[in-house]
Amino acid sequence: MGRIADKFEETGKRGESALVTFVTAGDPDLKTTAEVVLELERSGADVIELGVPFSDPMADGPTIQLSSERALAGGTTLPAILDLVRELRSSTQIPIVLMGYYNPIFIYGAERFAADAAAAGVDGLLIVDLPPEESAELKEATGRHGMDLIFLLTPTSDRSRIETVSGLASGFVYYVSVTGVTGARSEIADTLAGRVTQVKGELSVPLVVGFGISDPAQAGEVAKVSDGVVVGSALVKHFERYQGAELLAQAGSFVKALKEGMQNARGAKSAS
Repeated sequence: MGRIADKFEETGKRGESALVTFVTAGDPDLKTTAEVVLELERSGADVIELGVPFSDPMADGPTIQLSSERALAGGTTLPAILDLVRELRSSTQIPIVLMGYYNPIFIYGAERFAADAAAAGVDGLLIVDLPPEESAELKEATGRHGMDLIFLLTPTSDRSRIETVSGLASGFVYYVSVTGVTGARSEIADTLAGRVTQVKGELSVPLVVGFGISDPAQAGEVAKVSDGVVVGSALVKHFERYQGAELLAQAGSFVKALKEGMQNARGAKSAS
């Protein structure tokens, strides 16, 4: 098994939901990203999603759009992100997923990119604008190089789409908890638990839930029904507010609180 499968097996054996944390690579620079990744792992993150900054991030809300703009302004490129992952692999074996849009990979070349990303130590790709029906080239390339290609499901995904994703999925499936773009929300939809439980029953890989999860209480609620919880915008907001050592401290404290909220919620569920 790869690092992603191993991590979900590990958290599952502990009766926990995995904490997946998203940050934009290169915001405000790649050196800071490396430091933040290690701090997030120390603070309880189980999987790291590194956002690949893109000039037209159509699925992202204002927080992550601004984060991408800061990273691009700082000169972040896809080859530089692969160098970052390669550097991180000397210090950590935490699963790393690159999340972004297909255009930069298309320009790079799917086969070449899959080979280079795998050699750098990337474990998976999540391409938000690549539907499963158009994923064959990248799916074959990632498979040849031992990487997971992760697909999205949404509240509007019908049975046919769920079956298609289930047949292609590796690593995990990312369930988008709300329609619309990324961004922290003040509450979780009442229908989420039932829908997640239903979709989980039709998959052979773990199901993680993201979009809109903004605090430990929400993360705990989602952890009760999912194999993993993704927190992105609420964490990325720290990059607007803090810099340097204060950024590391604040981001680390936030992730610790998220992990504790998830553990407490799962513990309460087990005890009930």
